[in-house]
Amino acid sequence: MYRAAVSDLAAPFVASPTAPQLAVGLDTLSVADLAAHLVATITGLAEPDGRAKSTGVAARLAELGFIVGETVSVLHRGPGGREPIAVQVGDTVFALRRLEASCIRVIPAA
Repeated sequence: MYRAAVSDLAAPFVASPTAPQLAVGLDTLSVADLAAHLVATITGLAEPDGRAKSTGVAARLAELGFIVGETVSVLHRGPGGREPIAVQVGDTVFALRRLEASCIRVIPAA
């Protein structure tokens, strides 16, 4: 697994060795906070709640295809706008818990 500290303000991110590194700044947000049907680009994956200790969530998301540079979109949210969150990456749709969605850092497309 590849890890790189993006900045002093950001948690460590999991990056794919083949994907280009995108700039990560204060304008990134998590998929959990992304509005429905808005297309965004993944800038990195972080452990839940900014934990420095690996929980394996970010690594598992990377294995599923949530890698830097991929486009992602929230299709639907569960009852009351909570869980599960239906997220599309490429042609695949995943149902994520809010904790998992908060690990995926994105920047909305212009």
